[in-house]
Amino acid sequence: MKRSLHKVEFGICVLREYWGFGIGRNLLQQSIQWADSNGIIKMELNVIETNEKAISLYQKNGFAVEGVLKKDKRLSDGNFYNTIVMGRLNQNN
Repeated sequence: MKRSLHKVEFGICVLREYWGFGIGRNLLQQSIQWADSNGIIKMELNVIETNEKAISLYQKNGFAVEGVLKKDKRLSDGNFYNTIVMGRLNQNN
């Protein structure tokens, strides 16, 4: 839709056995670089509230919390969890 051409929604997922190798950080940085070089004004993503490492990584790379979706996910433990909605604005556009 024309009204949404300025933004992109994306997600990153790394298998647990590959955590700690900087893969998520590299994927995020490459995604930001692609978005910035292609005129994307806003990047959006969702992350589960318990993923503190990812939230910290996103914040270090310019993402801010824009909202919370209450009890948005029900995991295999049977509990409900909030989804954090985050966004980043390209300051060059």
